[in-house]
Amino acid sequence: MPRFQQSAGRAGRTSTDGAAIGAGISPNDQVYFESYANTGIHEEMIKDRSRMDTYQQAIMRNAAYISGCAVLDVGCGTGILSIFCARAGARKVYAVDASGIAEHAERIVADNGFADVITVIRGKMEEVELPEKVNVIVSEWMGYVLLYESMLDSVIYARDRWLNPGGLMLPSVATLYINPVSDPELYENSIDFWQDVYGINMTSLIPSAKKSVLSEPAVGLVSVENVLSWPAVIKRIDCTSATKDDVSRVEAAFKVTSMMMAELHGFVLWFDVNFPIRSEGSADVNMVASAKQGQVEIETGTRSQDTGTLQGQNGSGKSDGMLTLSTGPEKQPTHWQQTILYIDEPVRVDQDDVIEGKVQLSRNAENERFIDVALDFRTGKVQGTKKFKMV
Repeated sequence: MPRFQQSAGRAGRTSTDGAAIGAGISPNDQVYFESYANTGIHEEMIKDRSRMDTYQQAIMRNAAYISGCAVLDVGCGTGILSIFCARAGARKVYAVDASGIAEHAERIVADNGFADVITVIRGKMEEVELPEKVNVIVSEWMGYVLLYESMLDSVIYARDRWLNPGGLMLPSVATLYINPVSDPELYENSIDFWQDVYGINMTSLIPSAKKSVLSEPAVGLVSVENVLSWPAVIKRIDCTSATKDDVSRVEAAFKVTSMMMAELHGFVLWFDVNFPIRSEGSADVNMVASAKQGQVEIETGTRSQDTGTLQGQNGSGKSDGMLTLSTGPEKQPTHWQQTILYIDEPVRVDQDDVIEGKVQLSRNAENERFIDVALDFRTGKVQGTKKFKMV
């Protein structure tokens, strides 16, 4: 069984549970929003304890700030984050979602006694009118390779249109990273396998197998033992000031040093997001399990832009105001997993060899919810170029 297990994707399912509404919704967006009407995709996300624990902590630890405020939940889904905000003392929560799941969210809100606090609005964020501006925006907008689905556009619109100056955004910062990786088991199980099948030479299938296995970005889990270097930062997004142009096309050079002798099989992309803590809230929330798992980090210093490692942490577990949710290979797995870009042929690298290149992520011309990826790399005398489409 290959190490990297493919996922159905956050928006990779169809649904008959109500179509999206709104005259300004394109056919591509119609399909996108309809996919989120399926309860299965929400089950996958809600069962992601790292995701849920971090958001709950971020909201509850900001309770002193949220209390008495108006909050906007962009892409509310089942309404669970809106309910967290209501529990934290929000005066009003506007829960917006263009999918049919909004109808279920309205019932969930009522069943939990928050109908007087939370107003569920079914519609595209860019078309919704609120009766007031808000002090807090919360949204779980991140997709594969951070930017897949382009939901951040709606958050940016909501911020510019509805957030009061100096308001709180959860999360506030997102960072995308890249590492070179080795994956000999993939080649052994899916490519070299064809050299001898029950004593039959099937090497003629190897080019087809490579096209099938290596041509598209793979969403799966990378073992930390297969990561060849410290991460390089591809993009840091300040959600309080980023524009749509800032995130519609991302391009960055990277340069890392191999920590071991191994075969280079590709590159892994992953991200983390940071949640500011404006003030310690009084709400009591039990996060012992996630703290033991080590996924919800309390960041007490700055993050190195070269390696992505934390600096300035003390050993007390106290925070100077930031929670981090990471999807990195060394962390507890999340439903995002990681995204791997495989190269066509393995490249032998030695310890301390330099691996450098450039990666570009841009909106697909036919569907801006999809991502086109261009990769250039070189190490020693070997260099390569490859293009991918993430659909």
